Amino acid sequence: MTDQINADLDRALGFAIPERHARGRVMRLGPTLDTILAAHAYPPVIERLLAEALTLTALIGSTLKDPSGQLTMQTQTQNGVVTLMVCDYRGGELRGYVQFDADKLADVGEEPSLFALFGQGYLAITFDLASTGERYQGIVPLDGETIADAAQSYFFQSEQIPTLLRVGVKKGGDGRTVAGGLLLQHLPEGELGRERLHVRLDHPEWEHVAALGSTMGVDELADATVPLETLVWRLFNEESEVRVLDRATISRGCRCTPEHIRSVLAKFPLADRLEMADEHGVIAVDCAFCATVFPLKAEDVEA
Repeated sequence: MTDQINADLDRALGFAIPERHARGRVMRLGPTLDTILAAHAYPPVIERLLAEALTLTALIGSTLKDPSGQLTMQTQTQNGVVTLMVCDYRGGELRGYVQFDADKLADVGEEPSLFALFGQGYLAITFDLASTGERYQGIVPLDGETIADAAQSYFFQSEQIPTLLRVGVKKGGDGRTVAGGLLLQHLPEGELGRERLHVRLDHPEWEHVAALGSTMGVDELADATVPLETLVWRLFNEESEVRVLDRATISRGCRCTPEHIRSVLAKFPLADRLEMADEHGVIAVDCAFCATVFPLKAEDVEA
């Protein structure tokens, strides 16, 4: 049983419902999530917020057809507890971090609203397609009760694709965190011969699929004992055909290396590098994503 559970963590499963002209994806994060969160020792409220954002990033990012493409989710806030949150996904690798005001966090309680955390905040979702060099970005207000609500609004407003997003996060008594997500969409133009629906969200096919998807509980999504295939079957077992499209494995991936940092520092003149260094001539560069500190001698960095 343990092997079966572990096999369904850090995994995404895509599927399609041809007769309803819909597609979907379910995913569940486990050890990857714990590794990212453990690097920072966040307070529970911030930890849960980042877990939800990471799940959404991997859920949406794993739909990219370009294997070298990248999805980035970033918040922009005004006078909120959270000053910055960034998550990105590329080629199955996931990372993210949060900057926040600890004093303000102490004043908002154990279950703050999205507005209490972000104030007048905005969510930016950026797609970078390496194979074509194209870049797309949409920015939407951080409205609703969760980050998932704001991301759902992005698809409605920026992509004009009817979309349902659900995310569940659960932390067990052993301190481990499990998160699951569900993405459902009505197919846009060019997929299975479907005409683009634009902002028509009341299409009967979509209403049917969205109604079924809304019955999925967040506890089910974060239940590591339930295989992803079972989640799909529970929702759509009465449909005439459900096709499994693809499977993806998710891992923690931070792209910081001593070589990369040296290449960045090498762009600065030696005089500037010496100003960055401490009394021992060492520049300590820390990665916000993985909290790793890289000490490098200012004079050893060659242009």
